[in-house]
Amino acid sequence: MRFLKQYWQPVADGQVTMAFRRWKTQQVLAGRRYRTAAGIIEVDEVGVIDASDIDDDEARAAGHADAASLVSDLPERDGLPLYRVRFHIVTEPDPRTLLAENDQLTPEEISQISRRLDRLDRASSHGPWTRAVLQAIAANPGRRAPDLAQWFGRETQPFKTDVRKLKNMGLTLSLRVGYRLSPRGEALLRRWDEPHSSQ
Repeated sequence: MRFLKQYWQPVADGQVTMAFRRWKTQQVLAGRRYRTAAGIIEVDEVGVIDASDIDDDEARAAGHADAASLVSDLPERDGLPLYRVRFHIVTEPDPRTLLAENDQLTPEEISQISRRLDRLDRASSHGPWTRAVLQAIAANPGRRAPDLAQWFGRETQPFKTDVRKLKNMGLTLSLRVGYRLSPRGEALLRRWDEPHSSQ
């Protein structure tokens, strides 16, 4: 789920616990967790609701002053159903953060990571990229994503999507500007640099 920037802090603080969305088909499931710009949320309940049934308490839980202001902000979108989503912020650490901090890689973990990188390379429409991107980030921490993308002759947004795949594996960290390798990613590159190491 996406939230406008004005809701990031209220969601993170637990002040906003409800959202209303017009979707062609339901986009989230109760009991599932989703990463958002405000943090990880867990969906407690989701269902279709008529706009006229939204009350002021629900509107305030969604970050609005009252039901009237919430309804006035809802897009029409050609009669798409309106979904009410109840959720809570997950306060436990992001699993990706815990994974990124683990730099004690066993030979089996090295092999597993390498196999996952190989799969990403094979699935790519622009050829193998994972190892080159990791090495570029290692050599240029904090370099702007558009600069890195340009070096690889790629558009910025698809490049950032690829780097996010590496982040999901715990290998990179996002900075205010650009990226750097995580402790896990640094450990991986050190192992690659060892004589007779296999990638």
